[in-house]
Amino acid sequence: MSEQLTLYFHKISPFSQKVELALIEANAPYSAYQVDFRNKPEWFTSKVNRVGQVPAVTYGGPNVNPDDPSPLSTKIAESNVILEFLADLYPDSGLLPKDPVLRAKVRFFINAITRHVEGTYFDFLRGNESLDNALKAIEFIQELLEEGSDFAIGNHYTIADACISPHLARLKIVTETDMGNFPVGTGYKLGEELKGPKFAKFKKYAERILDRPSFKKIYDEEIIIGYFKRIFTDRVQ
Repeated sequence: MSEQLTLYFHKISPFSQKVELALIEANAPYSAYQVDFRNKPEWFTSKVNRVGQVPAVTYGGPNVNPDDPSPLSTKIAESNVILEFLADLYPDSGLLPKDPVLRAKVRFFINAITRHVEGTYFDFLRGNESLDNALKAIEFIQELLEEGSDFAIGNHYTIADACISPHLARLKIVTETDMGNFPVGTGYKLGEELKGPKFAKFKKYAERILDRPSFKKIYDEEIIIGYFKRIFTDRVQ
């Protein structure tokens, strides 16, 4: 019998979605508890993650209700740390390749997403980053994608794919709805740029990875669009 594994998450969190994807792709048995950040329970900060952020997981210890985590379970936070933990926990899943070179490439890809995509993307959404720099970040990632493969690295779904998928989905929303605190029309301009031959490899990869059953299972576009509508109320004309 496997150890208990509980994921604490939120549906609008791209970082939670990374972990959900890895769990599903690994066919891992787990429980899930959505944390209400409008009324965050005190026990979550005191017993699961002192930083108070999702995702977080508890592993091992007795099977208990998620809202009463056992002190005997191990608590793990930070999405990329959890991704590596799951890859180690389920080595036959292929979430991390066995080949050391490919493992290094997966880790480099994740590092590139963290350093060159996440910050740039969120700043772009807030209107604090230029369209040119957003395109440069996408071009940097495209250069890391392997030719002739359906996946970011190698010929199997890895935590590299899980790491970028939620951001690709939000990028799709931006380019199709123009929602963000950037000047009106900038999201559409980004979408037009990505339709060009320069970004053909990136576009094909994004379409494939967002069409996977695992992603469709965890992602509700309407929830994210609704969230964007609530937070992006001020637009620059």
